[in-house]
Amino acid sequence: MTPSPIETDYLIVGSGATAMAFADTLLSESDARIVMVDRHHRPGGHWNDAYPFVRLHAPSVLYGVNSRELGSGTRDSAGLNQGLCELAAGAEVLDYYDQVMNQRFLPSGRVRFFPMCEGEIGTGGEHQVHSILSGQNWTVTARRKVVDATHARTAVPSTHPPVYALAPGVRCVPVNDLPRIRRAEPGYVVVGAGKTGMDACLWLLQNGVDPERICWIAPRDAWLLDRANVQPHMDFFDQAIGSLAAQFEAIATATSVPDLFARLEAQGQLLRLDPAVEPTMYRCATVTQAELRELRRIRNVVRLGRVKAIEAARIVLEHGSREIEPGWLVVDCSASGITVPPALPVFDGGRINLLMVRTCQPVFSAALIAYVESHFADEVEKNALCAVVPMPVVPADWIRMWAVSLGNRQRWGRHPGLMDWLVHSRLDSMTALVHAVKEDDADRQALLQRYKAGAKLAAAQLPRLLAAVASSAPVAASAQLR
Repeated sequence: MTPSPIETDYLIVGSGATAMAFADTLLSESDARIVMVDRHHRPGGHWNDAYPFVRLHAPSVLYGVNSRELGSGTRDSAGLNQGLCELAAGAEVLDYYDQVMNQRFLPSGRVRFFPMCEGEIGTGGEHQVHSILSGQNWTVTARRKVVDATHARTAVPSTHPPVYALAPGVRCVPVNDLPRIRRAEPGYVVVGAGKTGMDACLWLLQNGVDPERICWIAPRDAWLLDRANVQPHMDFFDQAIGSLAAQFEAIATATSVPDLFARLEAQGQLLRLDPAVEPTMYRCATVTQAELRELRRIRNVVRLGRVKAIEAARIVLEHGSREIEPGWLVVDCSASGITVPPALPVFDGGRINLLMVRTCQPVFSAALIAYVESHFADEVEKNALCAVVPMPVVPADWIRMWAVSLGNRQRWGRHPGLMDWLVHSRLDSMTALVHAVKEDDADRQALLQRYKAGAKLAAAQLPRLLAAVASSAPVAASAQLR
């Protein structure tokens, strides 16, 4: 029997972090009805495939959906994040999204969720949903728009096997399998320099593995952010706002792109693993100083490009080879993570593309896009409010991201309703911090004036830095970023 056609206002393809943030705000700001489709068995997107010890790299209070807190709002009292706002574990994130779906979305009567299904976006407002399990097909008519929440196309090691060759007898496991190890290995070869690779190295070190028994294959070093500078709590106000002011001042006074990054590093705004190695990657990853000290204990860091093959006693790389002890376990962390999305506008006729509109904040961006969709009618104006912030790959993208983010923020400030939403948005607690400063708090008011003055100067200087970036040799962004 052919299922009856389904009519809805919005069809959202995906139920990962951005899809959930968008749907949550759309429910709050409109009377829309929603159909959500995802190939996973529950909401949460790539979190369903992540390694068991994964945690957020940013405070829990900045993640999730606007209507529901994630975590307990406390600080970590032990470990490498001690003293800073808690970081939710992957299992906690999944449970959270389950609760959002089953305690808010579905009981509203305005959301239908199709797990274990694939959505095929059609034309003319008519789309197809296919059940992976039963083979059933539904035709879905979206009266308003279809929302594509799949542009991140997050690739994780458990779903994307390594692309390098493995000689017979070489044992290779995805990072997900590390907690399943039942005997001490002679050594570990960690392949990948991104967030997953760092997490794997830290997990091994925290579980007592001698750093001399770790070989870390790092094709590219990355600029890193100090997590202490992005704490959304009034106790960290001076450091957080001071950090933003320092970044703006560095932009305003830099004489060149290399000078800018030298200033940012000197002021503690950007960190690197090895002071002697110039980073060629930027992915918005955050670390604590304690984590950085741990990672620096690993002395056998191989920087010879991507792995081409791993033999019994040798690793063959793009720019050379390195001998290893036979029998070492290869831990694959080389999946690309978040890939660079296509060049599309957020609002594109009958389609909404969930892309970033603020630096390093995809979840907040999705919520803001939903607010704009609910309260603005003209597509040109909507796209002006939601200019796309590029997904970072290379250090120059740090400059490109700020150029778009500052322009968006300036345009948001012209709309009182939008600014009021920002002040009360759980996912934008920095704006709430700024508005919470009392008028008679002279020191913090002075810091705010420094921050605002710096932002204006930075906005004026950014075009010159962007021109310098454009005139330099272009760096091709690869789909495989780690």
